[in-house]
Formats: sequence, C-alpha cells, structure tokens
Amino acid sequence: MKTAIKCNCGRRILAKDVMQTGYYLRLCGPSFVYVKYRCSRCKKLGEQFVKQEEWEDGILHDMPTELVPEEKSKFSKMGRIDINECIDAHFQLEKVKSLNELLDAIKETKT
Repeated sequence: MKTAIKCNCGRRILAKDVMQTGYYLRLCGPSFVYVKYRCSRCKKLGEQFVKQEEWEDGILHDMPTELVPEEKSKFSKMGRIDINECIDAHFQLEKVKSLNELLDAIKETKT
C-alpha cells in the first residue's frame, strides 16, 4: 500500500506543493520523513511526518489514470458524489434482479 500525504481539506499533496522535506531521526523507535507543504486547493500551510520505512519517492507524484483530459474535465465539473446519491444508487441496485438487467440499464444510459 502506498502512503499518500493529504491536506486537512482532503486534497492530495504533490511535489509542486512541497516547500521543505527533512529527516527526523530517533535513537529508539521509527525515524520519520518531515514534509512541509502549502495546499494548492485551500492554500494553508501544513506539515506531516511519514515513517521512513513507508516513504517512497512516488508518494509526491500524481498517479497515472486511464482518463483522457476530456473525461477528467467532465468528471471534475460534476463535483463530488454526495451521500444522497450513494443512498439512491444503493436502492436502485437492490431493484436489479440479474447482472444482465444491470448491463442493459447501463447500455440505456450511455445512449
């Protein structure tokens, strides 16, 4: 499992947000990597300590996605899925009798 650094607002911290990193070495117990950042969403300063054994160079790099830029833009405009949408989806899925029926419903929404 890859550790990710997140701001209190929920935004993932990437290399461009990092202002300073350093090591916090301890004689007993685990050592840590110190990361000081400014969130690109809320602009607040933050800091986080990551256990040295969990630290990887890729922590501060964005994960590649299968989305093309147009899809990424479309989904970002849609906003986050709220709890009411999750509840509605749950009840809709309870009505489905078979996977074929679900696939047919998905095909209908795409057209």
